Amino acid sequence: MFPGLITHIKKYVDLSEADVQLLSKQVELLQVKKKEMLLQEGQVCRSQYFVEKGCLRLFYLNHKGVEQTTQFAIENWWLSDYMSYDLQAPAQFSIQAIERSEIVCLDLAAQDSLVRELPQLERYFRLILQRAYAATQVRFRIHYELSKEENYNQFVSSFPGFVQRIPQYMLASYLGLTPEYLSEIRKKHS
Repeated sequence: MFPGLITHIKKYVDLSEADVQLLSKQVELLQVKKKEMLLQEGQVCRSQYFVEKGCLRLFYLNHKGVEQTTQFAIENWWLSDYMSYDLQAPAQFSIQAIERSEIVCLDLAAQDSLVRELPQLERYFRLILQRAYAATQVRFRIHYELSKEENYNQFVSSFPGFVQRIPQYMLASYLGLTPEYLSEIRKKHS
């Protein structure tokens, strides 16, 4: 089943066993291979993804044709191209598994049905989106206030185990660094 998702939801709202059964009928568990694409830029994003196990990334191709990673998701995090998902419009981002992953997929129709039948899920989704938006605000502040090296150090101290799971070029892209500069910073701190 999806124990991570159920535990995560119960941290924010109450769920009865009947609620869990109803929820279980509306979501799908996917086994995703390393490097497998869940969404390609230009497709319509049909689902939001909860990571039971593994790691995903959200990225786009910049004007130079280079991948720019904007977000990661590890266990107990949600990820989607939310504009595409909400408007059912072409995605501006792609989503890829960084490692072999178990992902819970929730499509828009299922989410709408669930919040009608389980109104407490409306609160759950509001709370997690508020926290995600707050984290994005903090990330922007860090990006503008800290040097590139300080930004790297902040990331490492905030997510120590995460750095080992992500290929260096993806981490460099996320932090706005070249892989070479990231390598220099890592050497200084090892």
